[in-house]
Amino acid sequence: MAALCRGSHRWKKINSFHVLKRKLTGKHDYDLVVIGGGSGGLACSKEAAQLGQKVAVLDYVDPSAKGTKWGLGGTCVNVGCIPKKLMHQAALLGTAVKDAQRYGWQISGTVSHDWATMAEAVQNYVKSLNWGHRVQLQDKKVTYLNLKGTLVDKHTIRGLSKAGKETILTAKNIVLATGGRPKYPSNVPGALEHGITTCSHSDVALECAGFLTGIGLDTTVMVRTIALRGFDQQMAGLVTDHLESYGTRFEWKSVPTRVEKLSSGALKVTWTNTQTGCEHSDTFDSLLWAVGRAPETKALGLDKLGVQISKETGKIIVGPDESSSLPNIYAFGDIGEGRPELTPTAIKAGRLLAHRLAGRSSELMNYDNVRHSGSRPPRVIHSLHLSTAYIPAVYHAFYKPLEFTVAQRDSSQCYIKVICERAGHQKILGLHFLGPNAGEVLQGFSLALQCGATYRQLMQTVGIHPTSAEELVKINITKRSGLDPTVTGC
Repeated sequence: MAALCRGSHRWKKINSFHVLKRKLTGKHDYDLVVIGGGSGGLACSKEAAQLGQKVAVLDYVDPSAKGTKWGLGGTCVNVGCIPKKLMHQAALLGTAVKDAQRYGWQISGTVSHDWATMAEAVQNYVKSLNWGHRVQLQDKKVTYLNLKGTLVDKHTIRGLSKAGKETILTAKNIVLATGGRPKYPSNVPGALEHGITTCSHSDVALECAGFLTGIGLDTTVMVRTIALRGFDQQMAGLVTDHLESYGTRFEWKSVPTRVEKLSSGALKVTWTNTQTGCEHSDTFDSLLWAVGRAPETKALGLDKLGVQISKETGKIIVGPDESSSLPNIYAFGDIGEGRPELTPTAIKAGRLLAHRLAGRSSELMNYDNVRHSGSRPPRVIHSLHLSTAYIPAVYHAFYKPLEFTVAQRDSSQCYIKVICERAGHQKILGLHFLGPNAGEVLQGFSLALQCGATYRQLMQTVGIHPTSAEELVKINITKRSGLDPTVTGC
């Protein structure tokens, strides 16, 4: 997808290396070294230190193609979930201003949004988080090293500083949590020179389009095939319908072919419609690529050590315990083959791994029934993992949030779906919720699913009134029945 928008250690030098001065006892420098200072790597390192391990974290951010750099905390904190949701909130506030007038607020003059003010506020908050992470590491006695790490062997890491100085560290165990970086479409001339990137693919493309439209920018989303691949397509359709109703434009079945910068500074984007074969072009102020992420594994030196990597994805092949094919080397998070690219998943997996490496537990990460939320007005959650050969019972409802009534807002895309086993007490297999505050609503229901909640138990639950969440405990119409699932009354 593409979104287009207008509008205190001492060091001694040994030969060419810098080595941490320590007593030569024959043991390793550390019990654990984590390469990668994102959410998962930080969680793993801090947990291990709390368990009595001597830990170091190596983190180094190579500048993006546009020269952008950021601090400790990884993608989520710096260029992902956190700034994205804050900008989403900016868009929601814009909608609230419009609603406010129907609730009696007298607003005089033109209401407009200032991007620079928002950007400065968001960046200041992100910088506070960067500093907070460094303080936490210091408080928990985790050594933080701003070095780019490469494996020498299964116990040795070579770290390279920005100035080119090398440092050798040894560890009993090494954990890789380097995450991924956004990709550019290498076959599109001008893509790298004139475009910027976001932290992921289709879902983030729509999130960005949502808040850009919400703050008043003319935004177009170009979709190669379908939106939200891998998500329930009925829910995906409702999301794109909602975005369109709020002013986001879509170019479906379209593939960009080249990007040119005009003398005016505008970007001319040319694309081909794959259905008609016709070529089209238009001009935009900005071009945002959201065509996926590549795992940060190439610079780790894994090929020289024989660590197995997926030829298709470039990710590290790991076992249920996050172990790689080489003893003492572990990997988790976005660089683990088959693992969800989600921050909370990486945090949980990192903490559990720390307990196993410290010999405190044998508990493995459960990757089933992982919830996912997207920030686009409204919010949608997808949490379904079913075989296509399985035919479940599906309960559904269209509902109208109370806050939409006086404001006379369109609620035609506010929808809930509960997927259950058809037999017995009907164990709940998945939930979908499209509407305001969906992430907040389903965080609680995710615990119920983890505990094996059934449809019968859902029906025995008393709702909190008046809320959108209570619609989940009232849902009673199946798709199979063919009855109108529109909720009436309160």
